[in-house]
Amino acid sequence: MTIHQTLTDATRQLTEAQVPDPAQDALLMLASILNKDPLSVRLDGAKEMSPDDSARYRALLLHRAKREPLQYLLREQWFYGLPFYVDNRVLIPRQETESLCEIGIQHLKKLAAPAALDLCTGSGAIAVTLKHNCPHASVSAADLSKDALSVAKENARRHLAKITFFQGDLLTPLAGKTFDLILSNPPYIETEACKTLQTEVLQEPLMALDGGDDGLDFYRRIAAGAHQHLNAGGLLAMEVGSTQAQAVADLLAAKNTYRDIAIVRDLYGLDRIVKAYKE
Repeated sequence: MTIHQTLTDATRQLTEAQVPDPAQDALLMLASILNKDPLSVRLDGAKEMSPDDSARYRALLLHRAKREPLQYLLREQWFYGLPFYVDNRVLIPRQETESLCEIGIQHLKKLAAPAALDLCTGSGAIAVTLKHNCPHASVSAADLSKDALSVAKENARRHLAKITFFQGDLLTPLAGKTFDLILSNPPYIETEACKTLQTEVLQEPLMALDGGDDGLDFYRRIAAGAHQHLNAGGLLAMEVGSTQAQAVADLLAAKNTYRDIAIVRDLYGLDRIVKAYKE
């Protein structure tokens, strides 16, 4: 069977399995199997598939047809121009979170020797991105999950990013430590809503998704304690659900420890980030 025929058949199978973007997923999986970029795979459409590659592709296709996340199957997700290792121990980094990183990078570049914290680091994508783009910064990352930290450390090694890791509940393991920047993409989906998420998302770690009854549990705790870990003029910026920005901004305003509270839109024009400076 040719590459073109293989892709056509795979797209049909994924469509029948109601996989989102079936043609794109079929192409990306085949590119991974053939160790080629997607364009080269298309250009080689008339070439015959080897029996070994065909068998490996069919196996991968069966997993995707069961709605296993593509990124977990390929063990990779690109984020802010870098490839990150991911598996079912961590939340898959999303493109909208790149807007959060951009805010952090801009802030760090204004400072001579800044310290930054990625709170709820997961795969470590935010922390590694900060260190990669701001090598002059001292970067730390924290997460409750030991499994997630294992993945984050692997990504730090892959990108030669020197990052200090802390394991524990939110800010608890950071007693006495202060930073010029705290970025966080905490769990923010309402508990009941977690039960109705897309099939692929349901296979991501629940502890990285569930933000409590109203989705704001982590923001309450961060708002209450982050100022103690910020240096004078330090910036706190958090990703939020697309309908939560004002509620999170209000949580910060109620503490009287933050100034210049602002809501920032992401790449898709949604109110996705709330930021504020230490009073």
